[in-house]
Amino acid sequence: MAKFTIKSIDLKYGGTRMILMNEEDASKLDIYPYDRIMLTYGNKSLTVAVALTRSLVPVGSIGLPRETVEVLGVSEGDVVGVYPVSPPSSVTFIRKKISGGKLTKEEVFSIIRDVVSGSLSEIEITAFLLAQELVGLDSEEIAHLTEAMVETGNRMVFEDVVYDIHSIGGVPGNSKVALLEVPIVAAAGLLIPKTSSRAITSPAGTADTMEVLARVDLELDEIREVATKTRGVIVWGGRLNIAPADDIFIKVERVLGIDPLSQTIASILSKKVAMGVSRLVVDLPVGRGAKVGNMDIANRMARLFVEVGERLGLRLKCAITYGGQPIGYYIGPALEAKEALIALREGRGAMSLIEKATSLAGLIFEIAGITSRGSGQDLAKEILFTGKAWKKMKEIIEAQGGDPNIKLEDLPIGDKKVEITAPVDGYVTNVDNTAITAIAKAAGAPKDKGAGVVVHVKAGAKVKRGEVLLEIYAESESKLTTAYNMAIRLRPVGLEGMLLKEYPE
Repeated sequence: MAKFTIKSIDLKYGGTRMILMNEEDASKLDIYPYDRIMLTYGNKSLTVAVALTRSLVPVGSIGLPRETVEVLGVSEGDVVGVYPVSPPSSVTFIRKKISGGKLTKEEVFSIIRDVVSGSLSEIEITAFLLAQELVGLDSEEIAHLTEAMVETGNRMVFEDVVYDIHSIGGVPGNSKVALLEVPIVAAAGLLIPKTSSRAITSPAGTADTMEVLARVDLELDEIREVATKTRGVIVWGGRLNIAPADDIFIKVERVLGIDPLSQTIASILSKKVAMGVSRLVVDLPVGRGAKVGNMDIANRMARLFVEVGERLGLRLKCAITYGGQPIGYYIGPALEAKEALIALREGRGAMSLIEKATSLAGLIFEIAGITSRGSGQDLAKEILFTGKAWKKMKEIIEAQGGDPNIKLEDLPIGDKKVEITAPVDGYVTNVDNTAITAIAKAAGAPKDKGAGVVVHVKAGAKVKRGEVLLEIYAESESKLTTAYNMAIRLRPVGLEGMLLKEYPE
């Protein structure tokens, strides 16, 4: 065992745990970049990967990023032991999957435990994700992957049956749907503790939108307390340490631009199982510019979701929904919160929003067997239009630390605005999801809560030259200008007969 003095370095790596070692020390120990070593301090030990430097740390010292210092409980100047270690056996299992083999439950669990513990490097994690993308996992392997991701994190246990609705997203405006679904379901007396994500590639995640109205960074005990009181919560799942392997995988997937189907299913279901969910509706929006481009892919995904759900003991139903253009008209956290509040308070608004929210909540009611009159959607609409959902949403907002009497004019919508108008008379042929997303993000969403886009038209609408097609909102002039220029270039609203390009220019 070699001994090294700790040098704390101001670095947050965010992936595999890495330490810095001087090249001279590494040469003596026959250590190369990305080799593993074990650090020991008292009765604590931690496996890390090695990065080399000539000057950032002196000979006889190793540099530890902040998060590694915190895990080991060491301080600047403390002495730690260093042992070279061999690659974990899970590397062999990853190679097996790359070669097309089927993984056993024990092999999958070994891989996930090593991912969470930091024993696998980002190169090896990347190899596992690429194996899923190129070779694939069957429903049994995905069920094992889901169980392993649950086992390595925190779990919530409720005495009552737990319901949830999850959308795979990918459609601008989708984040606000949950702000209707949750209070509708909770108002019927069903327990729906919804954990949601922040936006990764979209202008708003459900957590971003709910955060406009109330706290979303609740701890597990706070979630239990709110759920017991109101039957519904809408919170961010990122700080709960449920299925922690998923956060590690997402960082790699974002860099590679991949989203393996098996990992998508395991990601969603592991977080639901960890929250005690046993009754689940999965929303699969389909259309141009959505994550799911056509019905063939949607049907395949739905079958696989149901198969894996059955293996996990879930009562699961998939809803394939229209996702060819934005949901509702408002895109961006504060704007979507406004549109949701209008629908809840006044029972009016975009048909696409109300129909989608009530149809999905209705499926939950049908799973629960509480549709005594008509369909589940009929009951959901009754709860929405009679104001019961709004009353429940006010309870949820207050229980999560927000103002239940918030006024629409108090929402933090950006004070910088520009309009995009129709260049010709005509019919709207399409509203481009991808372009709307790009424009809203250029305006500052989701980081700037008040940034986003209001779409005034949908496909099929007749417009006159000069009529407003969309409004862009921002919190700064520079971002507004960037978003406006992008809108002019991308032409997010297609009009019949509109000149698209001149050639030669």
